[in-house]
Amino acid sequence: MGKHASYPEMVETGVPWLGGVPRHWSVHQLKRSVDGCVNGLWGGEPDGENDIAVIRVADFDRVRSRVSVDEYTMRSVPLKDRKGRLIERGDLLIEKSGGGEKQLVGAVVIHEKPLPAITSNFVARMSPAAGYDSSFLRYAFDHLYSGRVNYPSIKQATGIQNLDSGRYLAEYFSFPPSEEQQHISAFLDHETAKIDRLIAKQERLIELLKEKRQAVISHAVTKGLNPEAPMKDSGVEWLGEVPAHWVRVRLKHVVRKIIDTEHKTAPFYDDGEYMVVRTSNVRDGKLVTEGIRYTDLNAYEEWTRRGKPEAGDILFTREAPAGQACLVPEGGDLCLGQRMVLFKVMRERVVPDFVIHSIYAGLADEFIEALSQGSTVAHFNMGDIGNIPLFEPPIEEQAEIVHHLRVQVEKFDALMEKAAESVALMREHRVALISAAVTGKIDVRRWQQPNNEPQEAATAASA
Repeated sequence: MGKHASYPEMVETGVPWLGGVPRHWSVHQLKRSVDGCVNGLWGGEPDGENDIAVIRVADFDRVRSRVSVDEYTMRSVPLKDRKGRLIERGDLLIEKSGGGEKQLVGAVVIHEKPLPAITSNFVARMSPAAGYDSSFLRYAFDHLYSGRVNYPSIKQATGIQNLDSGRYLAEYFSFPPSEEQQHISAFLDHETAKIDRLIAKQERLIELLKEKRQAVISHAVTKGLNPEAPMKDSGVEWLGEVPAHWVRVRLKHVVRKIIDTEHKTAPFYDDGEYMVVRTSNVRDGKLVTEGIRYTDLNAYEEWTRRGKPEAGDILFTREAPAGQACLVPEGGDLCLGQRMVLFKVMRERVVPDFVIHSIYAGLADEFIEALSQGSTVAHFNMGDIGNIPLFEPPIEEQAEIVHHLRVQVEKFDALMEKAAESVALMREHRVALISAAVTGKIDVRRWQQPNNEPQEAATAASA
């Protein structure tokens, strides 16, 4: 922020999250900046006569604070029920119900497309009041949401967060004159578009690294490390040849036990000592401990009666999504959540890491796709899991492949981690820049879009 000037005169507001603001800015309740807060409705099934687009919370781009949807959800809403609910370009939409474990309800986005639409029953429409710039308000609400100013206005029942919009809109904020609002929003449109393009490049780099990482793994566990090895037809059209001395087997041939879990998840306790691994905790060959839940000794013993997970065993997801796998880590007592399966492999025949890599090599995906034909949800039945196809090299060769991949994967992971850190820093800068501009911590009144920059930067936010 150092390149931007400060306002010459600041006054204290007495509002904790505002601090000092420019002297000529006004401070008042948020509700004065919007014309009402009108709840939407869901309507009925499309009938071809009363159909209209309905904006849902799922259509919110929470990063850019805008509606972003490829295909609108159409619902049947009679004309009399649309009265007072139709959205105009520049209206703000506020999330009234929703949220989640890691996400507060109360996000606000701007609607930028001139098409007939209303909001769903979980979303309300707020029109900018006279003298207030809708884009500035979008950034102001983005700052408030990032700062969790909406938190005291949230009520939670039966696991769903509900926003008391009346209480939220009674909070105080500072507002510059209308023309200055427009200038600040134009500045933020330009600057955030630049940041977003840089973030997109890094995210694309991460995706390319993931693809390359997976290609290296798949090649190693289906072709081996010796390019001179005699080859044979794999019997799989897309795979082509595999080393001649490798044996095609089914998963059930290389595991001692395939253990299903209880058809429910163990109860969670904040003071529990035993991890409960759910399908959301297994991703891309790794155990994701962020957000993991815990249970107590009694539940742990009940949920491990069929077999206790031990280091080197394999955790596998049957559904939501199907086909994810990782190793049980050293020193972690855990039990399985619903739709999780445990493999106890024959370690005299296979290296557990080799099995994990093989699961992700493509054969398992092809197998589950064939099983799921006609089904809207990909899943494994217990009887199918043992038939997942694999190729089995001699165990010494498996160990060599696993060691080779460990070195290669660490390189890719380091590059992806660096790119992810860069994305995180740019997102932090984006949040800080918005906050500084809409609270008057920086003075951008003299800012002008550089003549040598493409116009796309200024228009990206409304594309």
